[in-house]
Amino acid sequence: MTSSEKPSPRKTVSPRWEEFLRVFIDNKLIVLVLIAGVIAGGVYVSPFDWDLVELPRDRVPVDAIPDIGENQQIVFTNWSGRSPRDVEDQISYPLTTALLGIPGVRTVRSSSMFGFSTIYVIFEEGVEFYWSRSRVLEKLASLPAGTLPDGVAPALGPDATALGQVFWYTLEGRGPQGALLGGWDLHELRSTQDWVVRFALQSVPGVSEVASIGGYVREYQVDVDPKAMLASGVTIEQIARAIRESNLDVGARTLEINRAEYLVRGLGFIRSVGDLEQTVIATRKHPPIRIGDVARVTLGPAQRRGALDDAGAEAVGGVVVVRYGENPLEVIQRVKAKIAEIAPGLPSRTLADGTTSRVTINPFYDRTTLIHETLDTLSTALFQQILITIIIVLVMLRNLRTSLLISAVLPLAVLAAFIAMKATGVDANIMALAGIAIAIGTMVDMGIVFAENIVQHLANPPANQSRARVIAHAAAEVAPAVVTSALTTVVSFLPVFALTAAEGKLFRPVAYTKSFAILAALLVSMIALPAFAHLLIRRRPSEARPSSTNAWLILIVVGISLLLTRDWLPLGPGHHFITNFLFVAVTIGVLLLAFFAFQRAYVPVLRWSLKHKALALLLPVGILAGGVGAWSSLGREFMPPFDEGSFLYMPTTMPHASFGQALDMLHTMDAAIQAIPEVDRAVGKLGRAESPLDPAPVSMFETLVTYKPEFGVDADGDRVRYWREHIRSPQDIWDEIVKAANAPGLTSAPMLMPINTRIIMLQSGMRAPMGIKVYGPDLETIEAFGMELEALLRDIPAIRPETVFADRVVGKPYIEIDINREAIGRYGLTIGRVQDVIQVALGGKMLTRTVEGRERYPVRARYMREERDSIEALGRVLVSAPAGEQIPLEQLAEIRYVKGPQVIKSEDTFLTSYVLFDKLPELSEVDVVEEARSFLFGKIASGELEVPEGVSYRFAGSYENQVRSEQRLVLLIPVALTLVFLLLYLQFRRVVTTLIIYSGVVLCVAGGFILIWLYGRPWFLDFEILGTDMQHLFHIGTVNISVAVWVGVIALLGIATDTGVVMATYLSQRFRAEPPHTVDEVRERAVEAGQRRVRPCLMTTATTALALLPVITSQGRGADVMVPMALPSIGGMGSILLTLIVVPVLYAWVEERQLSR
Repeated sequence: MTSSEKPSPRKTVSPRWEEFLRVFIDNKLIVLVLIAGVIAGGVYVSPFDWDLVELPRDRVPVDAIPDIGENQQIVFTNWSGRSPRDVEDQISYPLTTALLGIPGVRTVRSSSMFGFSTIYVIFEEGVEFYWSRSRVLEKLASLPAGTLPDGVAPALGPDATALGQVFWYTLEGRGPQGALLGGWDLHELRSTQDWVVRFALQSVPGVSEVASIGGYVREYQVDVDPKAMLASGVTIEQIARAIRESNLDVGARTLEINRAEYLVRGLGFIRSVGDLEQTVIATRKHPPIRIGDVARVTLGPAQRRGALDDAGAEAVGGVVVVRYGENPLEVIQRVKAKIAEIAPGLPSRTLADGTTSRVTINPFYDRTTLIHETLDTLSTALFQQILITIIIVLVMLRNLRTSLLISAVLPLAVLAAFIAMKATGVDANIMALAGIAIAIGTMVDMGIVFAENIVQHLANPPANQSRARVIAHAAAEVAPAVVTSALTTVVSFLPVFALTAAEGKLFRPVAYTKSFAILAALLVSMIALPAFAHLLIRRRPSEARPSSTNAWLILIVVGISLLLTRDWLPLGPGHHFITNFLFVAVTIGVLLLAFFAFQRAYVPVLRWSLKHKALALLLPVGILAGGVGAWSSLGREFMPPFDEGSFLYMPTTMPHASFGQALDMLHTMDAAIQAIPEVDRAVGKLGRAESPLDPAPVSMFETLVTYKPEFGVDADGDRVRYWREHIRSPQDIWDEIVKAANAPGLTSAPMLMPINTRIIMLQSGMRAPMGIKVYGPDLETIEAFGMELEALLRDIPAIRPETVFADRVVGKPYIEIDINREAIGRYGLTIGRVQDVIQVALGGKMLTRTVEGRERYPVRARYMREERDSIEALGRVLVSAPAGEQIPLEQLAEIRYVKGPQVIKSEDTFLTSYVLFDKLPELSEVDVVEEARSFLFGKIASGELEVPEGVSYRFAGSYENQVRSEQRLVLLIPVALTLVFLLLYLQFRRVVTTLIIYSGVVLCVAGGFILIWLYGRPWFLDFEILGTDMQHLFHIGTVNISVAVWVGVIALLGIATDTGVVMATYLSQRFRAEPPHTVDEVRERAVEAGQRRVRPCLMTTATTALALLPVITSQGRGADVMVPMALPSIGGMGSILLTLIVVPVLYAWVEERQLSR
């Protein structure tokens, strides 16, 4: 028996630990019941869509990413026909000042546009969502009289955020086989959407709102002929009054006739154009004057402020908004079920060629696709990690039963983590599931430590001791170290738990799920593993039959490798299965051979290092220096980009563009984007949908571009590549979109994706990930200063010049009618009477609504188009005086052209404008903003840029999240490390030992940063294997420091601490059991402890590094977010091998110094 196989004396084991573990060994039925409960409960709540026949499920709520939007409420106020200036002065400003006083409000942003005001009340993070709604409603109800104009009623927006826009669709005429047939006018489709589809979908539980977009809203239009009106002697006011009085039903209670009761109704609702034409305005001596005598009455489209385009053709559609806090996946599934329910009853008609066209709901954005793709990526990665772990354990232990014990820890711990997620309300998303994925190394380490120690004690059991007692003693020997390691891992995540705002919402799920998984693995390893070890491990390893065992092991390893290859296919389905299998086998085999070589060379290297400590520590010091240098050279950003599989292209046109011109530009742009071979569908929106969540001006476009996956299967079942040869990444597709969409009068746009866009707009109010907010006393000043900033930002090398755009605040043409008070006084007119005529005759006023069954349509009166399409025509508008005269408007007012705002934005009552820009793809957000800030400071210092009086500016965007998180982590990480230090001290009661463990931790972190630095080098892995580009396979590219990277570093701390703790525990036990008296004995004790720890440490390192290979090679949705979290752990595994040298060397050095004293 070698020294490494000697079990530690019993005096080093706490009797309480041994008694505790013995309870579960002696009561295996209880353990079996607990394990069965974990399996059943984990499957019951699992977020994955497992096919379990008809078994009931209550799944953990699922989404693609956490909802990191601001805690905000929207106050929407409609004031039809009013200019942005009127809306700002009379609605937005007074409401903003009132809402600022609500408890918990952090800031209030407002947007005043043509006809409506939108106010965003942003609350502090800790304020409950529905409590904030009640406070806003309370404030609106208590506004003093006169705060707002008469007839204006602000309303609270839907109980949702823009991030809840999870399902967009169009209405199309399709045949029985799904072929696109058409046959429906836009106004027919819009009526179907407004009165059938919208209400059906809004009845679905969990849906907050269904908003319509596109097509024409039907309207009864009374176009008055001023000449006929003058000849008939009637006024516009009389026409309006007649229309209002012609649309009325009444009830006259009941009548009893022949002992039967009849309800009496007076029918008078307008049912047709003819009803309006027959409406009497006035009666003279000759026949009565009817509306048909002085006006043209038609059914036509109402004025539009939004439109929808599908690949260059106008369309009608809607958007389903999920209620705040609901499970998006479940709500969308209910929506789809409702669509299937109402589909057979939607309108249909027979076309001229005899085919039947039925109105069909056709989604063009469905977040379930993204959710399922993300879940598939994570579930596949977890499955592959478990398979790799089993292979490594089998190969390195070469003991089937022991390998089975260790391998069972992972699935049981994952299922237990799902139960904890359900119990604590942690949703399943890419961040939460990534937390489990990066915890694999730590989870398996616990099983390895317990199982390894049990096997060694059973191989050489003390005399006259039962197997149960030996197993309990072996487990108790390492239990304190394992518990300390688990607690230090959880404590090290305290900085992530303490993050606030967007970064907290995004990364706290990682901390929760990793902690759940580690604690679950700890409990499974302590409770189940010793009990099952007593059942399975019945003989000493020396008594086993090596030949038969090895044969079975080989068969099992090959079988699991084949299963892993089928599921993984790292080289892609384009390569033969055997080729993929060889790649998997060679990759895992080479790395395992390297670990075996290290294990074989470990004792001689450690003996040499103990004799030449200074030389042995040179390599770790060099790695540490390299890690510091790598860290200082990395860029910084909030989070890595998340590929959603679609883009949101958001250019703008000039504010003076008419609705028709903007719509033509949208048609051309979307058709050009649709023509790109990689684009699957391009659907664009102009202006706004009928929702407070979408306050967009007519000059703002939003085209949702869904692009094809890189690889797919054709009709013959063959794998094909959908992208052209020069298209290598989504960035290349985006460049093609920008090139195709480039047109005179259109700006460019930063690269954004739907969810990312909504998050950015919720957080900053801007439609770009970075920009400058300019505050000032008046619109003209902030526009001028913004234009200066735009010109300067274009000269900064780090910024893409085509994306720089300053708001054209005062660029909308206005026609102002300035009423002459003296002139109207001569005719006995008042301002109000003149304004009423202007409002009705020119703008067209909605006078009443028809009631046609379930449908409601407005009735609007105004002058004929030819009588109001120029300033000269406006001057001829007639105003009736009290004496009966009809006075042309030009005699009562000055009519002139001026420039004014299209949109007026403000924050906390201060007028605001934005200067948007985007960075070069290879640069980080924080570095670009800092470079831009320094550049502008230099221009101000040199006098080239002068900030006007009363004007201020600040940079804004998602980079603020990174800066804020860094400031918080700078404080919290030292606190967490101090707590870890205290836990380690409580374990060892020795400061020096704790510092020695920390040396290994620092070394691992340095290795992690070195790998991240290597990822940004163009030469790293720049080669092909079997025609597969390794840089593409391993996602080689610039990785910036982000909160995701820091989460990966913190996860690495746990693994590194585990290794150091267990190594130091063995060292302490050996030195306490047999205190050395000479330097040689010190070194021999160090070698014995190291030799005993080397195999479990190598297994931990191998499982951590190799199990993360599926994560960093995954081509699925969400891999781009997981890679930065996985890289520190993989990079740290190379350094963790050195801790097997460093920790014993430093420990022996301390012991030798004590002997010398």
